Amino acid sequence: MKALVVAAGIVFWTLVLGVAWLALFPGGDTGEPVAILQIEPGPGAGEGAPSSEGAAEAPESGAGALPSEAPSNTAAPEAPAAAESGDNVAMPPGFAVAPGAAPQAPVMQPPAPGQVMPQGEVGTPGTPETPNTGASDGRQGAADTGERTASTASAESADTQQVAAVAPPPPPLETPTVEPGAGPLPAVPVDELVEESQYGPLPKIASDGRRPIDVYARPSKYAAKNPGDPARVAILVSGLGLPDSPPGDVLKGLPPSVSVAYGAYGRSLQDWVNRARADGHEVLLQIPLEPDDYPKIDPGPHTLLTTLPPEENLKRLQWLMSRYTGYVGITNQMGSKFEATQEAMTPVLEEVKARGLLYIDDGSVHGSTAGQIASTIGLDYSVATVEIDANASAADMAKQLAKLEEVAKEKGAAIGVVKAKPAIAKQLAEWAAKLQSKGLVLVPVSAAVRSQSQS
Repeated sequence: MKALVVAAGIVFWTLVLGVAWLALFPGGDTGEPVAILQIEPGPGAGEGAPSSEGAAEAPESGAGALPSEAPSNTAAPEAPAAAESGDNVAMPPGFAVAPGAAPQAPVMQPPAPGQVMPQGEVGTPGTPETPNTGASDGRQGAADTGERTASTASAESADTQQVAAVAPPPPPLETPTVEPGAGPLPAVPVDELVEESQYGPLPKIASDGRRPIDVYARPSKYAAKNPGDPARVAILVSGLGLPDSPPGDVLKGLPPSVSVAYGAYGRSLQDWVNRARADGHEVLLQIPLEPDDYPKIDPGPHTLLTTLPPEENLKRLQWLMSRYTGYVGITNQMGSKFEATQEAMTPVLEEVKARGLLYIDDGSVHGSTAGQIASTIGLDYSVATVEIDANASAADMAKQLAKLEEVAKEKGAAIGVVKAKPAIAKQLAEWAAKLQSKGLVLVPVSAAVRSQSQS
């Protein structure tokens, strides 16, 4: 009997406790909502809604993805009518971009009191909710989104300001007087263009076909002939690197498009060549050739002579070529007898061509065979049409330069040669400053040679 009373008491109190539990916590296992949760919008509300099994899956990367401001765990739904930003980028519905501002998310209205937000809806009816697996609730996700959006917008604004700050000014208008780009030419030598010999470094054509005339020349857009280009004039200042040469600073103030020629007898020739190239001047090598009244007039040691066999002249030529590097071609020092002798001149010009160089005849030799030989072997060649006397008066030099201009307008290009003398740089600079008004452009010698070869 006592046992029955105890058992009945246990059953009674069990029922009482069970009823009390159900009264306090109804619907625990029924899948029904326990309470209505009202979501308050955060700084970036609308992008961090709680996840739901009924939400649509996020699209893959590249298929309607949100701009980079959106967090990595959200994706944009496809929308047929998308707004466009200032950069013509398609934006999802509800997004708007003010001028100069980053895209902002649409503002979502919180549910009315007592209303349960249907699953699959976030703010806009019919818009599927993106699963949110990176935040514990909607408020946390919205806060994260707002912070990231603000941070990204700030970074983009800073980037825009930085780009604007470092944007280069528009380039100055080019004038045909002297080509722009007076900076230094590349350092020499270029290893692929150097052949070591018993005399020293010699120029050669690289295995890939590059030639010293191509690599060491001062670049010029007027090397190629185009309709409407101005007539080209080139100046070669010779007589440098010789025993009677003027001081090295004779080139100071010389327009960079003027080419210069150094002989093979001066001291520290490579240093002077490097300085000339640093000032923008392309360089030629001036070699001594036999004059009519040799040896009364002797151009110096290693002069090429008509009385020597070709092999000996080539040895002398290679010795002269090895004095320095970085030149685009060869020009003559004297040579009234040697240039007029085709048998002596042909092997020399063949060696010049084989080493990827050009040849400039300074125009002092009447009856020179250099032009005929160059045409036969396909050598880059030209002859100076005007010899400018640096010792002449200012009026006479002006006449000589005017003659050079006339030839250039008639033939499209012309080369003048002048010996280096004090004040020559100032005179040539003043003359070059007036070329634009005459429809002329000052170019390096190599550009004049190439444009003439296309005529």
